[in-house]
Amino acid sequence: MKNTFIGSPVERREDLRLLRGRGQYVDDLAPEGLLYAVILRSSVAHGRIVSIDTSGALQIAGVHAVITAKDMPGGPPIIPMRLQPLPEFKPFEQPVIAHDKVRYVGEPIAVVLADSVAIGEDAIEAIDVKIEPLAAVADWQVALKNKSLLFEAQGSNRSLIFSARKGDALKAFTDAPYVRRERMRTGRHYGLTLEPRGVMAEWDEASGRLTVSGAAKVPFFNRRILAKQIGLSEDAIAMVENDVGGGYGARGEFYPEDFLIPFSARYLNRPVKWIEDRRENLMAMNHARETEAELEVACTRDGTLIAIRGAIHTDMGAYMRTNGAVGARNVAQFLSGPYRVPHVAIDASLWMTNKTPVGTYRGPGRFESNFYIERLIDMIADDLGIDRIEMRRRNLITAAEQPYPIASVQPTDARDEYDSGDYPAALDRVLEEINWPAVSKLQGRLVDGKYHGVGIACFIEGGAAGPKETARLELNADCSISVFLGTSSVGQGVETVFAQIAADALEVPIERIRHVHHGSTAYVSDGYGAYHSRSTVMGGSAVLEAAKNFQAAIRAEGAKRFGCEPRDIAIGEELVRGPYQKSFPLVELAGISAEGAFLNKKHTYSYGAHAVHVAVDPKLGRIEIIDYVMVQDVGRAVNPLTLRGQMIGSLVQGLGGAVLEHLQYDEDGQFLTGSLADYLLPTASDFPNLRCVITEDFPSPINPLGVKGAGEGGIIAAGGAMANAVANALKSFGAEPRQLPLTPTYIWELVQAGRHKAAAE
Repeated sequence: MKNTFIGSPVERREDLRLLRGRGQYVDDLAPEGLLYAVILRSSVAHGRIVSIDTSGALQIAGVHAVITAKDMPGGPPIIPMRLQPLPEFKPFEQPVIAHDKVRYVGEPIAVVLADSVAIGEDAIEAIDVKIEPLAAVADWQVALKNKSLLFEAQGSNRSLIFSARKGDALKAFTDAPYVRRERMRTGRHYGLTLEPRGVMAEWDEASGRLTVSGAAKVPFFNRRILAKQIGLSEDAIAMVENDVGGGYGARGEFYPEDFLIPFSARYLNRPVKWIEDRRENLMAMNHARETEAELEVACTRDGTLIAIRGAIHTDMGAYMRTNGAVGARNVAQFLSGPYRVPHVAIDASLWMTNKTPVGTYRGPGRFESNFYIERLIDMIADDLGIDRIEMRRRNLITAAEQPYPIASVQPTDARDEYDSGDYPAALDRVLEEINWPAVSKLQGRLVDGKYHGVGIACFIEGGAAGPKETARLELNADCSISVFLGTSSVGQGVETVFAQIAADALEVPIERIRHVHHGSTAYVSDGYGAYHSRSTVMGGSAVLEAAKNFQAAIRAEGAKRFGCEPRDIAIGEELVRGPYQKSFPLVELAGISAEGAFLNKKHTYSYGAHAVHVAVDPKLGRIEIIDYVMVQDVGRAVNPLTLRGQMIGSLVQGLGGAVLEHLQYDEDGQFLTGSLADYLLPTASDFPNLRCVITEDFPSPINPLGVKGAGEGGIIAAGGAMANAVANALKSFGAEPRQLPLTPTYIWELVQAGRHKAAAE
C-alpha cells in the first residue's frame, strides 16, 4: 500500500519539545568563560565622528575590552549584498561598525565585552563619543533635494532606479479612453520576532576553528561573508542553527553583529554572546514597507485594464543591506498583481535616508503593490459605475493564459512568468465562502453606531527561489533514518513536513524518520536557506533526489554483496533482499548516506483572494472585523494543518501592518517607536474571526512535488482588502483611504474631512 503522508494533517513534531521548555535557543548557551557583548549605538541620526574615548569604560571592574573601528586591521569590513548584488549598490553598503560617520539612530559605534550584561550597560554609559551633527535626511522628499548627502562621494541620495517594463505604456496611455491618477503610500513596519536576535561565538586557538551559534535563514551564505571578512577558510567556521523564535525575512540576514561577535571572540580568545533587547530589535533589525506611489491606470470604459505606469519612491534607510533591494524591485515588477495588464512602465527609486536600513519582510513589495492595485481597482470601478467584483473577474488571468509573462526589470534583467492557476476561480470561491450576496447588502449601512463595509482583494505569491537546494539521508544504527537539510527553520514546521516527504519517498513509516536536522553548515555540502517561500519547494524536492540516491546506494551495496544487478535488490524495513532468497540485515549498512540536490531557476506562484466584512466606529475610528475569509491555491499541500497555521499567522501579520504597526521618526531622524508601548502589535483578541480555505487545483509544473510556496499569501492582500472594506463602509463620507496603516486617527480624519466637505456643499 502506497504511503500517503503527503497531504495528511500530521501534527507538528517540533511542538512537544518546545512546549515542554526543551528547546535550545542561543540565549540558553553558556560555555565556561563566557563574556557578554553590549553594543554602544548612535543616538545621532547623521553626523561625523570626531572622537571615541573608551578609557572610562575600561576602568570599570568586569570590563575586559572595548572594541571600536580602530581595533580592526585594515578598517571595518563592509557587508555585501546577498540579493541583487549590483555594482551601483557597493558605495551604499554598510560597514560593520561606524568609523567616520553615523547614518542612523542605532548604528553600532563600540562593543563592550564584560562579565555580565549589567556591567556592559554601565560601561557603554562611560564611553565618551563626540559627534558633529549633520542635517538629517528624514524622508525620500528630503533625500530628493540632495542638500544633505549620506554618502558625499556619490553626489546623490538615490542609490538606483528599478524600471519595470512590459509592452508600450506610452502609446497605451495616449490612446486610452479613461485614466485614473492617484498618490498613495504605505507605512514603515517590520517583522518583529518573538525571540530577538542573538549570536554566540567560540574561537578555538589550537585548531584555528570558529563556531558561531544563532545562525538562521541563510547560514551558508553568512559563513561565506564571515570567512572573507575575518580571514578564515569556510571550512574553519561552523554555523550552528539553534531553535529560532520567528524569522519573517528580517532575521538571519548578515547584520553588523554577525561579524562583531565572532571578531570579539577571536580578539579575546573567549566565548562571547550578544542577545538583542527589544529596543535594539525595534531600532536595529531590518525595517520594511515604507513606499509612496504616484500611479496612473488606463482602461476601457467597460473596465478592461490596458496599462499602468508611474513612480514608486522607496525609503531604504541609511545603507543597502544584504536583501534590501528586493522590496523595491518587487513593488515595481508585481504592481499588476494577478491581473492581465498588457502595458506596464513603473520606475522605483531607492532613496537613502537617516533611518534604520530596510530588508525583506514576509511578502516584500507585494504587500505594498497589492494595496496600490486593489485600491485603484475599487476607485476605477466606482468611477465607471462598474461592479468591483465584475471588474476583477474581467481582468484576472485565466488558466488558459498560463504561463503568463509579467514585466521585466532593469538593470537586473529580471524576467519571470506565473506558472499555473485559474485566478477567477479563487475569487469565486472566496465570494461563496463569505456569502457575498448577503454581506454586500450591509455595505455602508449604519448598525448600532457602526458603519458596515465589505472589501475584496486578489493576490499572487511568489516562491521557490533557486538556484539550488541540498538534502542528505543517513541510515542510523537502529534502522531509523535521519534527514539533513540545507534549508533552515524559522518556526515554519520543517521537521514535520520534511519527515512526511521523506517517509513517502522511501515508502517507510513516518516513525522511522527519526531526526530532521536543518540549517547548520555541518550537515550538507551546501545550502541556500529559508526565504522567498522556498523551503518546501526546493528542500522537499531535494529530499526526493536524496531518497533516490539513498536507495541507489543501498542497492549498490546489496548488488556488490550478492553479485547481482542493483535492480535485483529489494529494500525492506529490516532486511536487504537479493536473488535466490538471499538477504542481510539492513542495520549492517548503518552509516550509509546519500546527498541529493534540486536545481531550479523558475518560480512558483500560489494565488488567491481575501474577502472581509468590517464595522467601523466613526467616532473612535476603530475597525472591527466581523468576518474574514482567505482562499489560496497552493498547488499541493504537504501538510494542511501546518499550512493553515502559516496562512492564519501570515494574515494576522498583514492585519497588523494594515491597521496597527507603524515605525516612526521625527524630522531629525530620531526614532519615536522604541518600545512595544509605542509600536502596536496584534494580539489574539484583536482578530478572532479569521478563516482560510486551501485549494489544490493547479499543481506547479516546475517541481516534482507540485507544491507552491504559500507562507506569505495571508499578509499580501490584507492591506488592500481592509482599505477597500473601510472605503466601502464610509462611502457616505466620501472616504477613500490612500495610506496604510488604517489607524484610528487616520480613520477619524477621513470621517471629519467627509463631514466638512458635506457641510461646505
